[in-house]
Amino acid sequence: MNMESVNNSNRTLESLKQEIRVKAKLGIDFILAASVAWFGIFIIWRYTSFSSYDKSVLTFIFGAILLPLAATLSKLFKTEWKIKDNPLQPLGLWLNFAQLIYFPFLIFALVKTPDYFIMAYAIITGAHLFPYAWFYNEPGYSVAAIIISVGSVVLALTASAEIFYIPLFTASALLLLAIWILFNNRRV
Repeated sequence: MNMESVNNSNRTLESLKQEIRVKAKLGIDFILAASVAWFGIFIIWRYTSFSSYDKSVLTFIFGAILLPLAATLSKLFKTEWKIKDNPLQPLGLWLNFAQLIYFPFLIFALVKTPDYFIMAYAIITGAHLFPYAWFYNEPGYSVAAIIISVGSVVLALTASAEIFYIPLFTASALLLLAIWILFNNRRV
């Protein structure tokens, strides 16, 4: 047994999670980046005259700004993505990758019902936030997950002609979560 595993075995699960909460600052960089990305997606769905299929493809392309933007915001907020000697640190990345498993559903929506692609994408985005409530000990993540997922379905059912409200709603909910996290970071 090496010294690193001895040191980690003496740390409790809660102390490991607390270290991640503090150093990652509750994931503020990713949430703000996601909010910006979803505002861009709203612009695509609201102000372009492309077909729903083309808007969906553009949504995928535009979503690629998330990681570089989060990296930039990480420097601004001085967050850490890799927390050495914390065995829980890779879990955050795995929780994020979990949403990729739902992408076959997105591909199905893109091909079969592109008008509702944005709803499916918003639901996946919202739902993937749920485990972060445990990871960061931050209930705001679970609230945002439920609001985004349920709100997207409600909007799709009630405002189907104006489906662009879904990305606007998602961006706004993520921005509210970011504000919540900013206030809670002071407490942490």
